[in-house]
Amino acid sequence: MSVLSFARTVARAPRALPRAALSLSSQARFQHTLPELPYAYDALEPHISGQIMKLHHQKHHQTYVTGLNAAEESYAKAQSPKEKILLQPALKFNGGGHINHSLFWKNLAPTSQGGGDLPAGPLKDAIQADFGGLDALKKKLNAATAAIQGSGWGWLGYNPTTKKLEVVTTANQDPLLSHVPLIGIDIWEHAFYLQYYNVKPDYLNAIWKVINFKEAEARYID
Repeated sequence: MSVLSFARTVARAPRALPRAALSLSSQARFQHTLPELPYAYDALEPHISGQIMKLHHQKHHQTYVTGLNAAEESYAKAQSPKEKILLQPALKFNGGGHINHSLFWKNLAPTSQGGGDLPAGPLKDAIQADFGGLDALKKKLNAATAAIQGSGWGWLGYNPTTKKLEVVTTANQDPLLSHVPLIGIDIWEHAFYLQYYNVKPDYLNAIWKVINFKEAEARYID
């Protein structure tokens, strides 16, 4: 099961989390690997620099992958409930970082490949119905994401209970488990500081120009 499939399964069936989490941890022999980007590092310029993308992908995401593999290996060897409980923070942090970033790379696309363009279809209709249009969604999601204290993620998610699109935030590298994640915006400083310094609004406005709405719609209708 891929990390994105795992996140989607948990979001749609939260009662199945303990079994799914147990299955994930019991397969510690499986080694997670860093996924390749579906575009060149500089393909999102000028909106996100190639330098940021390379460091973000090769250094930060790789750190989460390495940490997750180590945590799962230790969990598999743990002999007591106390040992397993002590490993939960590492599993959550590194596992969430791997899940979130694996989604994030596909979440983006060069403008030459449709990045920033919201085509007519089910997702556009849902955004219109639940937010009043794309501009209203951008304003709400940007405000919620900018307000995160410290590091975290801003999300457009589909709530399987209300059957609506909703703006949600998560702290640190916590994955979005209450909703099906459609669009995630990384507000950790490593995602923008080299280019936008501490001006979060400029980064948040720029990232919409390379959002892969086709990918988001595929998640929405899946």
